[in-house]
Amino acid sequence: MNQDFDVNSAARNWRVQTTPSASPLEVVNDLFASDVLTLEQLKARLSKSAYKSLQGTVERGAQLDAGIADTVALAMKTWAMEKGATHYTHWFQPLTGSTAEKHDSFLNPAGDGVAIMSFSGKELIQAEPDASSFPSGGLRATFEARGYTAWDPSSPAFIVRHANGATLCIPSVFASWTGEALDLKTPLLRSIEALNSAVTPALELFGASAGTRVGSSLGAEQEYFLIAEEYYYRRPDLVMTGRTLFGAKPPRGQELEDHYFGAIPDRVLSFMTDAEMQLYALGIPVKTRHNEVAPGQFEIAPIFEHSNIAADHQQLIMQVLRTTARKYGLVCLMHEKPFAGVNGSGKHCNWSMATNAGENLLEPGDTPHENMQFLFFCTAVLKAVDTHQDLLRACVASASNDHRLGANEAPPAIISIFLGSELTDIFDRIVSGQGGSGKSAGLMGLGSSVLPEIPVHAGDRNRTSPFAFTGNKFEFRAVGSSQSISFPITVLNAIVADSVSELTADLKARLDAGLSLDDAVTEVVKSTYQKYQRIVFNGDGYSDAWHQEAEKERGLLNLRTTLDAIEHLNSEKNVGLFGRLGILNERELAARQEIMYDIYFKTVNIEGETTEYMAQTQILPAALNYLVDLGKVGSSRAAQGVTTEVSAAADELFDAIQALRTQNEALGGEEVHEKAHHMRDHVLPAMNDVRAAADKLEKVVSSKLWPLPTYRQMLFVK
Repeated sequence: MNQDFDVNSAARNWRVQTTPSASPLEVVNDLFASDVLTLEQLKARLSKSAYKSLQGTVERGAQLDAGIADTVALAMKTWAMEKGATHYTHWFQPLTGSTAEKHDSFLNPAGDGVAIMSFSGKELIQAEPDASSFPSGGLRATFEARGYTAWDPSSPAFIVRHANGATLCIPSVFASWTGEALDLKTPLLRSIEALNSAVTPALELFGASAGTRVGSSLGAEQEYFLIAEEYYYRRPDLVMTGRTLFGAKPPRGQELEDHYFGAIPDRVLSFMTDAEMQLYALGIPVKTRHNEVAPGQFEIAPIFEHSNIAADHQQLIMQVLRTTARKYGLVCLMHEKPFAGVNGSGKHCNWSMATNAGENLLEPGDTPHENMQFLFFCTAVLKAVDTHQDLLRACVASASNDHRLGANEAPPAIISIFLGSELTDIFDRIVSGQGGSGKSAGLMGLGSSVLPEIPVHAGDRNRTSPFAFTGNKFEFRAVGSSQSISFPITVLNAIVADSVSELTADLKARLDAGLSLDDAVTEVVKSTYQKYQRIVFNGDGYSDAWHQEAEKERGLLNLRTTLDAIEHLNSEKNVGLFGRLGILNERELAARQEIMYDIYFKTVNIEGETTEYMAQTQILPAALNYLVDLGKVGSSRAAQGVTTEVSAAADELFDAIQALRTQNEALGGEEVHEKAHHMRDHVLPAMNDVRAAADKLEKVVSSKLWPLPTYRQMLFVK
């Protein structure tokens, strides 16, 4: 294999895609949400009564009136056909973590060689995909195939385009024949209702008007890698597992820190622009794009949306990035750690609560020490995170995220909260009885009269914290780049709802005892912060000292691996939490735990077998062929030295392959829990031994014989 040809081909063999340019006015007026069936568009297509009924469901959570289904279906079909759609699908999120869809045509034969285009209210509201091949965690037997998808009217229908047409996608939930949730959207919607039910009584105590509704809002930053597809398809590990199972550290990685926020390469910028135009048409408000820390790593980020819409949009962002990259001779990698030795990828979820009037409940204002409502809800979040560290760790647990969490580019597996110096000072003053705020923002001079003075925040940011307050929201940074954000949002909604309910009861009791609102809130905040302040940490989350302090002095959980975390998922505490909020019953929660064990086992099992295959059939033969070549050059001191080094590493690799084969064949037991633990405790260490020997060989075997594209090539050829 001629690696020089591969490099040249990968560098130049990409297709220039001419993306229709759009002016800012055209994006706003013509492009944005042009492929989304908005309420405004439906208003022009529905009767007044039908529109009002649907609007009540979408905006106020009123029960859906099935009587308007045929009217809405007709409007939806007409709009979709005008957009070029020939098929429709219930678009849902099964427990695989990705999306699923079964396409049906609008066309229906009417006899005598005649066909009509039809779409009924029944077809809109419900479909029946085969549920037997989706993970259920034991909620139904394998032979029980019936499952239902049901229209989610709170998330608008949209058009997905392809080269030869378009499809109407109807966001939907997925449930078993018995009505138990087989998807990620159903519990998310339930958690949104639970949050509303918990927070509105608290707001009433603060004087909110009747009819106020509360939901969570979310903005999810998406990190990803791009590599030339020339290399991707020469790497069986990337194709089969999404990450490189082999690869020696290149002479240059991210040490120079020159990639972060650097000029975006033209090829990548062309891809980004194309993807953004598609996302705009889908109504996804992407705001930010930039180079990330690692070479070949990038980020895209939308602004805040209602969390249900944000979860749907996140899935679409991943889909559009993947499909668009191929148009430019690239492959988009979403794995949390596709390359060892450089930063992995996360999906930072910026979470807050907001009313239907647009009030952000985590907005501190200019004088946060006087903002009793903000302090109340902020304290509720502290309580929630401390009480449910295990759930927050479990909801981001996966075999792929284990490679990232705890490394120096990602938050540690220990859950803590960063508040910043200003907020921490305010809480400390409340506890001490001082009150007020000792820290304040100001203006910073930059040392030149031509430069403006800029406002300075009262506290810095902390990029090592898994859960950080960042001005008017909390950033949950532990979420993995490849996972759906639906379950992490569900958990955040649930734990905060439960915490707010408890603090509201406490606050009401103090008010009933005759305290003023300010005094009652101060007492609640003080007592709650004193009890849960161990969760607040503003220092270096990467340091060994913090790990010691967190575990031994503060008693915080350090759930280092996925299996450590998910065993907590169906604890009595968590079963009680989800049950009393009506989000997941005991069977639904146990099913999710079972599926997480199963996915972990299958993920590592595939990686283990791929490692064995590549090492045995590609890397070891390359080493042996090189030894043959070395034998032809005589007995020079150089040849003998290289032969000794290669021979020793080849023997090491051979022995490691045999050990890995033994562990791959063993599996560890009959039950999925046993198999999962076998993967973690035996297969992963055996894989690491194979990789260590192979990476030694990569550094000494002739590059002309090395069978795999290297990190040096994959990370830097753009």
